[in-house]
Amino acid sequence: MSSNAKSTKKAAPAKKRAVKKVAAKHTATKVAPAKKAPAKKAAPKAPAKKSTPAKKTTPAKAASSAKNAAAKAKELAAAKAAKERDAKAKEVARRAAQKAKELAAAKAAKERDAKAKAAARERAVAERQRAAAAAKAKKEREAKARLAAKERELLRKAREKAAAEAKKQREIDVKRKAVEAEKQRKLREIERREAEERKRQERRDAEERKRLEALERKMHSKPYADDPEFLEELRGLLLEAREATRAQIAVSESEANEMLVDRERLEYDDEDGSSVASDIQRDQLKEFATALRLKVDEIDVALSRVDDGSYGRCDECFEPISKARLQAQVPVFTCVSCRASV
Repeated sequence: MSSNAKSTKKAAPAKKRAVKKVAAKHTATKVAPAKKAPAKKAAPKAPAKKSTPAKKTTPAKAASSAKNAAAKAKELAAAKAAKERDAKAKEVARRAAQKAKELAAAKAAKERDAKAKAAARERAVAERQRAAAAAKAKKEREAKARLAAKERELLRKAREKAAAEAKKQREIDVKRKAVEAEKQRKLREIERREAEERKRQERRDAEERKRLEALERKMHSKPYADDPEFLEELRGLLLEAREATRAQIAVSESEANEMLVDRERLEYDDEDGSSVASDIQRDQLKEFATALRLKVDEIDVALSRVDDGSYGRCDECFEPISKARLQAQVPVFTCVSCRASV
């Protein structure tokens, strides 16, 4: 496109210069006859100047010579005019031929310029078409490249997604296997612990059974059944304690009753607090009598145990109570250690 335009730009000044040259030649041919016209008119005067020093002749000769000269002059003038006409005709023909040649050259140049312009236009059109085709092909290549890149990117993302999903699935499988393994381990551990616990429970149950059997034996034991003399001694001590306790109960109740009768018979001055003190003392005597009655009940229980031979057995640990404790305290139902822990 650019080379054609440059060729057309270079051809245009050359054509203008050729046209200017043809016009200059044409004007030169037109102006040249005008300058030569005076020369043609002055040509017949040349013989007149030469005839100035003419010889003296006779009139007849002079007339004949004048005629001859005039005829000769006419012939010369006619020949010169014919020559000039031939020259003008030749010049006109030459100018016409030159003009025709110049016109033909101008026409050829114009045709060449038109052909060059047409070729340039064709080349420009072809160049534009090639450029458009190249641009279209480039766009198609770029579109194909983009499409291929997009497809590659999609494939890459799909592969990455598949790899990520596979990795995630593997991690899930590993975690699931680890969870299952941990679950199985825990189940085994639970089973082991349950087995151990069962064994320990069995041992505890066996020990408990043994303890209960021993306790049962202790609960029904009769520590001093093989010593009837000691039991009779304890019976005598219990009976003595019972009689003494009953006597104390009778004394306490009689004293409380006497205090109540004295209060009803006498009028006490409440300002000195004697009535309140008497009531407190009477309540204490009644409480003491109640405690003594409980002791009598305990002595009765002890006597019943002496009868069946179980007296002297601790109610807490079911171990035998020492004889010294049984003789020192009447009645007694616990050993020294169990009494200390209560």
